[in-house]
Amino acid sequence: MRSSNPVLSSLTGNRNQPQPNPYQTGYPQAGYQDPYLAQQGGSPDAQRPITVDDIVTKTGIMLGIIVAVAVVNFLIGTMINPGLAMLLTIVGAIGGLVTVLIFSFGRKYGSAPIALTYAAFEGLFVGGISLMFSGVLVGGANAGAMIGQAVLGTVGVFLGMLYVYKSGAVKVTPKFTRILVGCMVGVLILIVGNMLMSMFTSFNVLRDGGPIAIIFSLVCIVLAAMSFLVDFDSADKLVRAGAPANMAWGVALGLAVTLVWLYTEILRLLSYFNNR
Repeated sequence: MRSSNPVLSSLTGNRNQPQPNPYQTGYPQAGYQDPYLAQQGGSPDAQRPITVDDIVTKTGIMLGIIVAVAVVNFLIGTMINPGLAMLLTIVGAIGGLVTVLIFSFGRKYGSAPIALTYAAFEGLFVGGISLMFSGVLVGGANAGAMIGQAVLGTVGVFLGMLYVYKSGAVKVTPKFTRILVGCMVGVLILIVGNMLMSMFTSFNVLRDGGPIAIIFSLVCIVLAAMSFLVDFDSADKLVRAGAPANMAWGVALGLAVTLVWLYTEILRLLSYFNNR
């Protein structure tokens, strides 16, 4: 089962079929060398299997960094220099994208520095986006309330989808994943097309706050929520396969990607109604 999240998809690979566990130390195959253990230089976390606690801890650390850096950039925008905050937001967006590409294509699956660097960049992005969508720079009196609602909404969706996954109410099947990936690719194409059109014309129907924009944001929120199911399933498979503990950083990074996407879309949707 490959995840709809490109980060977790890189982690799980083709480890879904029952097979001897190559991650455990003392693997009996003659001449076998764990590529992940070799990559991490034999670190302690590369020598023991991953646990749920590892994933929870690493995810918590990453989210803590994202929130802390986001608050700093938000305060820079409100108290020091809005222009500097917007510049840092662009740096965060580009840096986060580059970091994910390095993580995925460079096979840095268990790299704590890569994961923490992504968290710092994404914190800059989240702080700037919160500044923009909340309308605080144009006298938005409800900025704090909007951001709080977006955070609560994000946490609520995350916990809700975790319950759905653990209860088995929705089964994560290959067909479910293929449909979800197809929908996400379609949404990405629409976003890029709308962005290019808005750069050269006044056409911005997907992000102008109108009825179509509201529906589109709702679709994005639903897709982000559904992505959690596949992400949880991928993380669960890594735990059951006994993958190295340092790969918890990769799981945490993948979950952070989805959480930031969900938060951004919820905040954007709230901004539409606040600006009416």
